[in-house]
Amino acid sequence: MKYIEMSKKVLEHVGGIENLNHVEHCATRLRLHYNNKKLVNEEALKGIENIVGIVSKAGQIQVIIGPNVNEAYNDFLDVSGWKEGSNKEAVSVEEPEEKKFMYYMNKFGNFMAAVFMPIVPALITGGMILSIRNLLINYFGVGMDSGTAVVMGAIFSAAFTFLPVYIGYTMAKRLKMEPIMGAFLGGLLVSSNISGVEGLSFLGVNIPMVEYTGSVLPIMLGIGLMYFVDKFLQKYIPETVKYFLKPLCTMIIVVPITLIVLGPIGTVLSTYVGMGITALMNAIGGVAMPIFAAVYPYMVMLGLDKAIMPIGFNSVATIGYDPVVMVMGFISNLCIGGSALAVATTIKNDKSKKGMIASFGVTALCGVTEPAFYGSLIMRPRVLIGTAIGAVSAGLAAGIFGLKSFVMGGCPGLLTALFFIDNDGGMGNLILAIIVAIIAIVVSFIASKFILSKTESNKIIVSKTESKEAK
Repeated sequence: MKYIEMSKKVLEHVGGIENLNHVEHCATRLRLHYNNKKLVNEEALKGIENIVGIVSKAGQIQVIIGPNVNEAYNDFLDVSGWKEGSNKEAVSVEEPEEKKFMYYMNKFGNFMAAVFMPIVPALITGGMILSIRNLLINYFGVGMDSGTAVVMGAIFSAAFTFLPVYIGYTMAKRLKMEPIMGAFLGGLLVSSNISGVEGLSFLGVNIPMVEYTGSVLPIMLGIGLMYFVDKFLQKYIPETVKYFLKPLCTMIIVVPITLIVLGPIGTVLSTYVGMGITALMNAIGGVAMPIFAAVYPYMVMLGLDKAIMPIGFNSVATIGYDPVVMVMGFISNLCIGGSALAVATTIKNDKSKKGMIASFGVTALCGVTEPAFYGSLIMRPRVLIGTAIGAVSAGLAAGIFGLKSFVMGGCPGLLTALFFIDNDGGMGNLILAIIVAIIAIVVSFIASKFILSKTESNKIIVSKTESKEAK
């Protein structure tokens, strides 16, 4: 019932269903797109039980729930009666935001969150299964051709091989097209008749051989084209034949262009991006990673972490591992958890608050940081210095020794540590990840604890000084 009551109050303080034009969620946040900001009461939203915090963006209010956001999202849909497209006639009365760099970054980040976050549970599951399979084969005598290994490999393959299908569906949905058409195009790309097949042609035009399984950019370019084709056909095809003629014409136009032009271009771009990331980390990884890890919490706060997710997916698809996105998220999340636990251990008189912040810290160590960040750290800005010290220390170790993740999937933390097992079952990279994790947690905990103790000492000194002056 807790999210039902919360949903009623949230709906009231965002101006009712009439003020909404889109509702979605990511890993921890309920994202409500509104028409009129004047009808949104942000202060009232902050005071609602079970809401950890809110983030205000142009045309959007993000309600931070935590790991149970999917439950809250479904309850909100039930309470509000919201259905996509129900308010399509609503017109925004917001004053346009000045379109500077951060405006476009926020728009891009919000779009990427809607595309990739629904896929994350499948990717985490597939990645964990692959890691466990490799352990069983290399260290527990399970045969590579055994039924157990084959089934586990199939689970992994279902998560990552068909990534273009999932992206096609979620991206088409975000662009307010028929989601099944996006999945349709993704399914075509990973088809055994298309992906990695030589000698294909269409109407006499040669189709370059491209391996599409697990790819990211080709399907995104294809769906981008589909969006404009769909809009054009929506305008000119008569209503009486639109139901069957529009999808037919869409695929007739989109498929050849995607296979002949966009798919190969996307593949080439993916290759160069992967090579660029590898060169960057080889050249200045020891300097870059500490900086990346230290600023990552603020990227999450601004929603920019979603904007860089495609880089990680692309790296895994092209070079076989991700040396940046998952690594800096792993370090940052553990540091936030360590700092939150430091805050919890300094609270003496309020056991309920101490327990709550301790649970936030544990949740952050598992990969979900918003409750800890907004519920215990952001109101103690000096503690964030301790978080940064831990991130820089662990980032140096990760950057110098080349820590890498072999699976890409959101919410990096202790529960996804198996992502660092090499694809051939090697444990060296996992051992490095464990060392980096220990550095991150211990250093951030000690640094935050030290800062908190100094802060308390200064408060006592100031209090005594004021008391003497009063006398």
